[in-house]
Amino acid sequence: MHNEPIFTYHSNQEILDAAIDIIQERFKRTAIFTNVNDTKLFLACKMANYSREVFSVLLLDSQHQLLEYKELFFGTIDSASVYPREIAKAALESNAVAVILAHNHPSGITEPSQADIAITEKIQRALSLVDIRTLDHIIVGKSQTSLAERGYL
Repeated sequence: MHNEPIFTYHSNQEILDAAIDIIQERFKRTAIFTNVNDTKLFLACKMANYSREVFSVLLLDSQHQLLEYKELFFGTIDSASVYPREIAKAALESNAVAVILAHNHPSGITEPSQADIAITEKIQRALSLVDIRTLDHIIVGKSQTSLAERGYL
């Protein structure tokens, strides 16, 4: 009887992708996204290594457990177009009660720009019209910055 691994991976990226899938399943079953540090860790695992801007949303149930993680918008090295209507659509389709917004800064610098703050406010207003709470917007880079911790939400 050989002790061969069940899975064979062809690259480091495949290993990282498999690890992220395991983390996401663990979070989906058990985590309540009310702890900002746990949320930052989850998002760092998902988004820190992208070479272009990606805007995603964590869709949460009434207990703030993860229903779904969705990457909705893909941009260039320094920007992505974001449409509140599409975020509302995704939230309504998954029956989410709350969301956490996230995007990465490929530069690694996570200081929020005026555009980051403005789009957060716009999305928050749009979602509030259909009774969906925006809990946070986290910027992922070399570290992670929570706009809620900064007082923008």
